[in-house]
Amino acid sequence: MKKILFSSIILFACILSLCAQQVDTITIHSQMGRDLKNVVILPEDYTSGNDRYPVVYLLHGYGNDYATWLTKTKPELPKLASQYNFIIVCPDGLISSWYWNSPLNKEMQFEDYISDEVIRYIDSHYRTIADRSARAITGLSMGGHGAMWNAIRHRDVFGAVGSTSGGLDIRPFPANWGMKEQLGDFAANKKRWDEHTVINLIPTLKDGDLAIIIDCGVDDFFLEVNRQVHQSLISHNIKHDYIERPGAHNHTYWNNSIDYQLLFFHKFFTRSQKEAE
Repeated sequence: MKKILFSSIILFACILSLCAQQVDTITIHSQMGRDLKNVVILPEDYTSGNDRYPVVYLLHGYGNDYATWLTKTKPELPKLASQYNFIIVCPDGLISSWYWNSPLNKEMQFEDYISDEVIRYIDSHYRTIADRSARAITGLSMGGHGAMWNAIRHRDVFGAVGSTSGGLDIRPFPANWGMKEQLGDFAANKKRWDEHTVINLIPTLKDGDLAIIIDCGVDDFFLEVNRQVHQSLISHNIKHDYIERPGAHNHTYWNNSIDYQLLFFHKFFTRSQKEAE
């Protein structure tokens, strides 16, 4: 309770001060039958014109919520939204959704929520460029897996994808982070686990389907699975950016790493716009 109150105070203070007229907290009533909050960060000049903007979706990690990116991981997000002139959306994935459609729990259909419901709401309530060439998605840890999972399975929705410290192969961690609550016990449901892990989606990709950036700290417990995804992308001749840098599985690392990913997405949006002209 104290953690929730503290996060709310920080978010409220941000909205009243430096983030004034740049940050919305909106609620989407999901088809899952639950209300979910999302942070929407607008570039500084959004209210002064009629331009339309690309959108970057940032997914949080296990045990966090919609406000974590702004209140804890990267408080500088409003400045970056203005610098790159795009909208940033931070959806709520609850504590342990892993951003799949759970085959066990009808109330945990987060692939539909992220790749359909949130997109439709944002495009209908904000001046977005409603096209895959102007949408990117990334996330940290559980959110890195969720971003890759959703982007690869919905290439008609997203044009670029990233993962920072992502759990890109869930199978080495069968007892961790509530995954078995969504997929069932690993030993009894290996096929289901095989079907719900990002690394097994790589063979479905063709080069150019997505602009891809992946990074992981060299002291991260997810380092090896990230290296394996990198090698799988190479073996399937899929161009991508892959970065290892000093750091562990923590907010200090993600505060730094997201700078590079947002620059990557900015370059993708700029290139896409030029190609469309």
